[in-house]
Amino acid sequence: MSTPLLDVKGLHAYYGKSHILHGVDLSIGAGEIVCLLGRNGVGRSTTLKAIMGDVDRKGSVRFRGEEMIGLPPHRIARKGLGYVPENRDVFTALTVRENLILGQKAGAQSTRWPMDEVFDLFPRLRERADTQAGVLSGGEQQMLTICRTLIGDPDLIMIDEPTEGLAPKVVQQVAELLLRIAAKGIAILLVEQKLTIAFDISHRLYVMGHGEIIFEGKPADLSANERIRKEWLEV
Repeated sequence: MSTPLLDVKGLHAYYGKSHILHGVDLSIGAGEIVCLLGRNGVGRSTTLKAIMGDVDRKGSVRFRGEEMIGLPPHRIARKGLGYVPENRDVFTALTVRENLILGQKAGAQSTRWPMDEVFDLFPRLRERADTQAGVLSGGEQQMLTICRTLIGDPDLIMIDEPTEGLAPKVVQQVAELLLRIAAKGIAILLVEQKLTIAFDISHRLYVMGHGEIIFEGKPADLSANERIRKEWLEV
């Protein structure tokens, strides 16, 4: 890989006195889908929050060659780094359209994702454009949070557990959406529990354990590594 779009080195993160990440290293190239795997509680979500500046952190997070450590989350977002949290933070009292408008980057002259194209990407959102977001299904809310982030025109989007609790048909829709996003040259850092999704769409995988990266490779490498799968992924 040439110069990474995102280059994380020696990343430590803390919740108060609790030391959660212990020197995480990872990198992502432009247009690459990278999946962060591991059991619950090993630090995957904290890694995304630390990259975004949502928790106390130290180390190096370089995005397009620029250091992000020390910047607040809103400044990092304006640099082109999008974040979709696990809890699907939609504004329930606002309509789908109003939620999407809130994702637009102030002062932007153009975007790869105008609202019409977002609606083409997920037609169900167009059908429900004037519906309050609070009455959407879980899958629709997940699509809305991803699309709202896309409207801000990020170069890299970090998505935390997008398929959690969704029906198999909707899980497949999410996977197809992620592939279409990457096809436009947008990099994706994905926290995912389902190995089938990770193997199907990822270019590379990282496996976390106890706040550290313990494996890096292509899906075929992890598929062939029974020891890592049994020790760090399988129940």
